[in-house]
Amino acid sequence: MRSLVDAHAADLTRYAASILGDTESAKDVVQESFIRLWREPRREIEDHVRPWLFRVCRNRALDQRRKGGRMRPLNEVDTATRSAEGKGPEETTEQHDSHAQVIRLMNKLPENQREVVRLKFQNDLSYKEIADITELSVSNVGFLLHTALKTLRAQVAATGE
Repeated sequence: MRSLVDAHAADLTRYAASILGDTESAKDVVQESFIRLWREPRREIEDHVRPWLFRVCRNRALDQRRKGGRMRPLNEVDTATRSAEGKGPEETTEQHDSHAQVIRLMNKLPENQREVVRLKFQNDLSYKEIADITELSVSNVGFLLHTALKTLRAQVAATGE
């Protein structure tokens, strides 16, 4: 169990925070997800633990969001706290500016597109795993990702970068 927590807690927390807009609430959701994992019969989930955890985490986060209000999008302050380590000030500033721009553009996407983009690129999940987590078809996941990336590329091109 400890190795599963070590391997997945950070990704699950980031994912839950993207749904809830609050890291502390996200940590609670992740903790609940691992408690459910502890209680779940191993043979039923052993070949798909990661997607199972993301799905439970997603459902818990959505339940909590329904109880507690709307999702807050990530903002530039969030991106500042996640700057890359070991880079020079110019490179860090440039990367921060680019990252902040992508976050701003992503926040303009519909929620379902933002979610699949985060699952794919922040958590490196397959289309099948994303489909299992979001209860969408694999082709719908592909469509949402394609549409989101096309929109983001067009928006970045429009800003001249």
